[in-house]
Amino acid sequence: MKTLTVSVVTPDGPVIENNYDMVSCKTESGELGILPGHIPLVAPLTISGVRLKSENSADIIAVNGGFVEVRPEKVTILAQSAELPSDIDIERAQKAKERAERRVNSGASDIDLMRAELALQRAINRIDVKEKA
Repeated sequence: MKTLTVSVVTPDGPVIENNYDMVSCKTESGELGILPGHIPLVAPLTISGVRLKSENSADIIAVNGGFVEVRPEKVTILAQSAELPSDIDIERAQKAKERAERRVNSGASDIDLMRAELALQRAINRIDVKEKA
């Protein structure tokens, strides 16, 4: 069976490189399912979990924005940051979520509110990925 070589790369270096049967990710235009032989494309990613499926396993990675580049036999995810569930400290993520919720509810300026909302999305994403692993 054909597989996709999947690479997840951040400014800090590679996070994962492995072969998978399918990749599912959320782009700004919606959910994207990628199988071997997919047409080439580049799409911006949202803050979400990227699901990687193979015959024997299913992995998930918390991705905080970036781009997905698809070629027929390779998928490259260039992310601002990406974490495997094993690298996520759930207590730290919960505290970050609580801090962000307080900032969102504090009635801050537009820029501070936008930053707080992004921090909240990142924290919720990390918690979701850890719980789904």
